[in-house]
Parts: sequence; structure tokens; C-alpha cells
Amino acid sequence: MTTSATHHTPESSKVVLLTGASSGIGEATAQLLSALGHRLVIGARRTDRLEQLADTLKAKGGQVVWRALDVTDQQDVQAFADFGRETFGHIDVIVNNAGVMPLSPLNALKVDEWNRMIDVNIRGVLHGIAAVLPDMERQGFGQVINISSIGGLSVSPTAAVYCATKYAVRAISDGLRQETEKLRVTVICPGVVTSELADTISDTTARDAMKSFRSVAITPDAIARAVAYAIAQPDDVDVSELVVRPTASPY
Repeated sequence: MTTSATHHTPESSKVVLLTGASSGIGEATAQLLSALGHRLVIGARRTDRLEQLADTLKAKGGQVVWRALDVTDQQDVQAFADFGRETFGHIDVIVNNAGVMPLSPLNALKVDEWNRMIDVNIRGVLHGIAAVLPDMERQGFGQVINISSIGGLSVSPTAAVYCATKYAVRAISDGLRQETEKLRVTVICPGVVTSELADTISDTTARDAMKSFRSVAITPDAIARAVAYAIAQPDDVDVSELVVRPTASPY
């Protein structure tokens, strides 16, 4: 069997780029995909945690490389993808997971935080797509998995800009899906997940509201399993959208 045929079978090892891999959903996804035998290229800003994660996974037999990554910098994202391609020969999947969530009411006028969310949550996803799309189209296969949120399905107070960015991720994902016949495009919308994202909230009202909101939360590995499920489908099956939320959550 030729090499090109082997990585088309769902049970075989795929080369996966993963952004925002240093904690939360990204870290859990790296752990699960590595355990399933996929080859990983992980990136994030916190290199100490990236290196520690990579070492842990390699000690368990995983094939993992890491690189410092700022998804708001298009050239950096391109270099990250190129690094993955140089290491493993090609790219099968990119998981655009990096995201920030500094919630606040609009009248708090935290414009810098709005811009940060737009840069990471929207531009970061677009940069990821731009870094892999030409090669994936050329090779005739590939998968783009974008992490949105239930905030991309409905809006809540203090989350207007955050929700706007996550609506954008869904729009971009669906647009890409419609524009290609060769690539699979998946958007995953997590409900409330235990993570460090809430720690980035500087607005007191929003932070307190998030604490009560998070009284019902699932662990990040629930989202990792959704990612693994989407990857594991045959090439002619595109899991377009998955919503994963706590059973007890009203949201």
C-alpha cells in the first residue's frame, strides 16, 4: 500500500497541528490524540508548558514536536505550519483552538480586550486556515477543525464581543466547507468547560457571573473526544458541527 493511501484510513496516524495547546481543551486534545497514535505539532505562547507537555507525551511513546506560537501573527502561524510539514512530510489536520475570553459589559469600554478577542479568536483562525489551505488543496485531502463555543449559538450579557467572535468562527467554517469538495471542515461548540479562560476576565461583574455560570462544567477531555471523533470519520464523511455541553446545563 502506498503512503498516500495509508493516511486516508481513519485508524491510521494523522499529522495534526494544534494551536493553544498549553492548557485546557488544547492540552486535553493533545493528550488524547497522542494516545490514539496521531503525530502532533503543538503550539502556544507559554513554551515552558508546551515543552513539559511534549516531554510527557513523548515519554509515553507519542510523536510530538512543539513550537512557540502567536496566532495573531500570520507569519508565525505560517512558520508553525511549515515546521510541521518539514517534520512529518505533510499535514492532515489543523485544530484552531487558541482563544481568549475577557468578558465585560460593552459600557465598560474595554476596547483593548475587544481587539484582543478579535485578533486571537477570529484572525487566529483565519491565519491557521491560510497556513494550510494551499497545501491541503494541492494534496487533495485535509481537515480544518475550528473551536467555536455555545457563545457562537446565542448571545449573553457581558459576552457580546466574545460571542461575536465565536459566531464569526462558525461563519468562516461553514463558508470554507461550502467552498471545498476535498477538505473536511468541522466546527466544535463547547458548552461550559473547566479552563483557565475565566481567569482572563478583568471585569468584576463578568468574573462573578462566570463563576456561577461555571458551577456546572464538563472537563476539557469531553471536547478532546469530539475532536478525535471528527478526525476518525472516513474521508467522505464530514462532521460539520458538534455542540458538546454539560447534561445539567440550561445554556
